[in-house]
Amino acid sequence: MNWPKRMMIGLAICACWTASAARAGVEFEIDDNAKLEIGFWGQGWYQFVENGKSNGSNLNDFMARRVYLSLKGQVTPYFEFFTHIASDRLGQEGLNNSSLGLGSGVAFRDFWITIKLDEAFKIQAGRMYVPLTRSFGTTSTKTLLTTDLPFLQGGVRGNIFYASKVGRDDGVTIWGNPFDGLIQYRFMVSEGVENDNNPDDKLRFVGRVALNLLDPEKGWFNQGTYLGTKKVLSVSFGYDTQSGLTLNGVAGQDNRVWTADFFLDHPLGDGAVTVEAAYIDIKNSTQTHNFSDLAAGDDAQNYYVQAGYLIPGEIGPGRLQPYGRFETIDVDRKGATDFISVGSNYFIKGHNAKVSLDYTFVDQQNNRPDQSIVTLQIAVGY
Repeated sequence: MNWPKRMMIGLAICACWTASAARAGVEFEIDDNAKLEIGFWGQGWYQFVENGKSNGSNLNDFMARRVYLSLKGQVTPYFEFFTHIASDRLGQEGLNNSSLGLGSGVAFRDFWITIKLDEAFKIQAGRMYVPLTRSFGTTSTKTLLTTDLPFLQGGVRGNIFYASKVGRDDGVTIWGNPFDGLIQYRFMVSEGVENDNNPDDKLRFVGRVALNLLDPEKGWFNQGTYLGTKKVLSVSFGYDTQSGLTLNGVAGQDNRVWTADFFLDHPLGDGAVTVEAAYIDIKNSTQTHNFSDLAAGDDAQNYYVQAGYLIPGEIGPGRLQPYGRFETIDVDRKGATDFISVGSNYFIKGHNAKVSLDYTFVDQQNNRPDQSIVTLQIAVGY
């Protein structure tokens, strides 16, 4: 049996198992204080990539984009834990890093223990999101507005511009929601760049502060679109720094990133509108990006703006949400790369059962060839 057929059968089995588990219940109460929640998430993809093979020919690729088993527990009102056991891009051609659960293998994508002294003050230790950007610093990839993340943050077939273990890092984060969630802050001390590129083993310092002007977002994972269930208006700022690095063979380099972002999600008539925009300024990049001219040691600017509208009323069993995104990566003294995406989500049961179709055009203002990428996604979970 060939790989596409195996993947589709696997998705069908996962969907049936998910529905069965959901009916049976996935939250267990152990005693008056202790409880455990179990969740599953799966995203199956087909991608067409123009000039996507190493020889320059077109690529047709089937993969399991994300397969997550989550465990969330409370031991006492003051101690909690969370983990994602994950496989990512399972079957993507040309990718294999089993130790991180990429291409093959299974890994602990997230794992942390939280000491919750107060809603305004929590201490979280383990492997977790780097609290820098909104898109890949707070937003769950299960609830994205667009089919995938921005290209510079690992979306579609791109890689992440900062040092990470698939968007995460190992460290300690202090975070909380003071003033009933008017403000959310996250401050992390972590490993960042390691090994020979960090000869003095310097620590990384990352922070993010969000101002929530309407409904608060108090969780560790936010949603990329709330489908009309919340009224959210937030403005945020993030900063990331690590010193004494060796980047592209040059020693003694200090990496510094700052970012600002805006997010609006609000009912509009019988529908709902979602708008998100961000600007990222990078000095001495720690990573080389595979879809642009960004290389380790470069300075660059990145921004994107995306918007979607949940159309009123149902079409068949679900609702449509068309969206669009424009992203650019401008590398100092080199060139710029633009990404133009249009697509739509079709929600059958909110984010727990949806189909997405995306078209992205990669406009290279350099010697690289332009590319068209088509992505079809089927997502199920609870």
